[in-house]
Amino acid sequence: MDVNKDTFKQEVLEEKLPVLLDFWAAWCGPCTAVAPLVDKIAIDYEDKIKVAKINTDENPELAAQFSVMSIPILILLKEGKEVGRVTGFNPGPIQDMVKKGVA
Repeated sequence: MDVNKDTFKQEVLEEKLPVLLDFWAAWCGPCTAVAPLVDKIAIDYEDKIKVAKINTDENPELAAQFSVMSIPILILLKEGKEVGRVTGFNPGPIQDMVKKGVA
């Protein structure tokens, strides 16, 4: 699901499930590489985690709020608080973060 500054509070902060934030941009090659993994996580953990995609070019204020300095970056939130962060195309650490987040 795409999220922006207008929908962030309702779709992310008020969500009861853990939320995986995927900060990306269309021009980012590694973002394209990690996208299939993020999509698979959304399907595999459909009832356990919510995936929110945030385009950093269109939502620079959200990127700044989470101190995003490079992309792709995936940030896991529980009850609105950060519990994990993985930068770059790192499938193993991303999957480990998600597994721990839903445990």
